[in-house]
Amino acid sequence: MGAIKKITVNIPETLLENAKRVTGLGITETIIEGLQEIEKREKRRALGALKGKIAFDLNLKETRK
Repeated sequence: MGAIKKITVNIPETLLENAKRVTGLGITETIIEGLQEIEKREKRRALGALKGKIAFDLNLKETRK
């Protein structure tokens, strides 16, 4: 994961409690998971922006041999 940076943030209590309930994790782990989801969302958006811009020719029958 790399270097660790200690931070202080002001987060609405209900937002944090709901996120912790959903993840079943502690505060730090929940925040990390949320930040990772933001990263994934950006990668999906970037991939979506490529739709129709890359010629992709794949023969599934051929690749499954």
